[in-house]
Amino acid sequence: MNIPGELKYTREHEWVKVEEDILTIGITDFAQKELGDIVYVELPETDEVLKREEAFSTIESVKTASDIFMPVSGTIVEVNEDLEDNSAYINEDPYGSWIVKVKVDDEAGLNELMSAEEYKEFCQKEEK
Repeated sequence: MNIPGELKYTREHEWVKVEEDILTIGITDFAQKELGDIVYVELPETDEVLKREEAFSTIESVKTASDIFMPVSGTIVEVNEDLEDNSAYINEDPYGSWIVKVKVDDEAGLNELMSAEEYKEFCQKEEK
């Protein structure tokens, strides 16, 4: 399982790249493997303001559909439009295929994110 050390992680299996007050968010390798082949990604609108733990996207795979949640409160500033035409990019490279970029409104949620080591331990418990 691939868990890049420079990223942060949520209990819902999103990865988060923190760059000052902008977060880049996608799903983890673990989530992609659990979902199976992803066939569709519903993208939110830019400028949409969302609260922490609010669903902002739905990913559909051959097995199921799953909501993607905001790790912090913020405003969508960019969506990865490449996923509209080819959601399979996530299957090939979940860490290179971000879903949204968010301007953080409330940094409190950042303290809840897991380090790579914490996320690895979390996933090992999930697999049992």
